[in-house]
Amino acid sequence: MKRYGSIIGLRAEKVEEYKRLHAAVWPEVLKIIHGCNIRNYTIFLRKLPDGHHYLFSYFEYTGTDFEADAAKMAADPKTREWWAATDPCQVPLPDRDAGEWWSEMEEVFHCD
Repeated sequence: MKRYGSIIGLRAEKVEEYKRLHAAVWPEVLKIIHGCNIRNYTIFLRKLPDGHHYLFSYFEYTGTDFEADAAKMAADPKTREWWAATDPCQVPLPDRDAGEWWSEMEEVFHCD
């Protein structure tokens, strides 16, 4: 199992919409997340002192080929529809790596 953390901005005017969407995530989206070996997927929201809202996501990957599972998820029509609803709420970080939407974070500590 590998842990993943990532961060992205959230548009202030979209906070309530984003929370509403995630209060009732579509069952098809939840099914593909699980089918792609992702567990304990959690998204946290925080407004930081810079005045901007940020989302922090955490999940555990239990598969053996993350790139293949990520491609499977990205090819799923219902997931693409979900992303079309959620992506306009988000603001990628300006210093993200090429090809990233959410910016990956480095794990520096873990305690069981």
